Amino acid sequence: MHKLGLLGKNISYSFSRNHFKLKFEKEGITDVTYDNFDIEDISMFPSIIKNTDGLKGLNVTIPYKQAVIPFLDKVDKKAKAIGAVNTIKLKKNGKLVGYNTDCYGFKKSIKPYLKTHHKKVLILGTGGASKAIAYVLNELRIEFAYVSRTASEHVRFTYDDLNETIIKDFDIIINCTPLGTFPNIENCPNIPYQGITEKHILYDLIYNPLETKFLKLGKEHGATTINGLKMLELQAEKSWSIWDL
Repeated sequence: MHKLGLLGKNISYSFSRNHFKLKFEKEGITDVTYDNFDIEDISMFPSIIKNTDGLKGLNVTIPYKQAVIPFLDKVDKKAKAIGAVNTIKLKKNGKLVGYNTDCYGFKKSIKPYLKTHHKKVLILGTGGASKAIAYVLNELRIEFAYVSRTASEHVRFTYDDLNETIIKDFDIIINCTPLGTFPNIENCPNIPYQGITEKHILYDLIYNPLETKFLKLGKEHGATTINGLKMLELQAEKSWSIWDL
């Protein structure tokens, strides 16, 4: 029996386990299982590798997409450039290789919505997922700026800096923070939503709920809204092709 799983913290809500369970049922795959590896600290990662017979691959989610890298034997070129890993393959020789399929999922999911006037992006948050988003925007030659609670050399705006003029100037806003995830569905990034127009795209990497407060407020101002479900489905299928079972 081949084993796959998701590495993360507090991941009982996880999309991945359910996605692969349904996939295996639908496609009649009976020799593979997919389970959650919910760990308190990344230092517990080597014991999972050591003690899980038949383990062939893992997805990685918050908060370990960057923290897992030092434990890997090799990191694929794209994942290295991004600085975050969300897929690990265990090779026959026992080596661990890290990949990033978030960038694939994001690119494929946003491209159908892009119009010629979409030239500038605000990325809310600076974690592992935001790095994959930035990588894709560079590939697409779309200008972007990070927004975070605290200033740093990579952060162009803090939330306190944002005003209606800035929001109007950046016609795509991508939420890479966990704000608004179930059960805290009343939370949302603190931005001046009144600056949003029908020319905007609001993209939320969150998929539970399918319409976050961030997206709801964007829709009220006429924006096109996209949740994180399609990106997740696409990155999951890309991971499956990497594991090659």
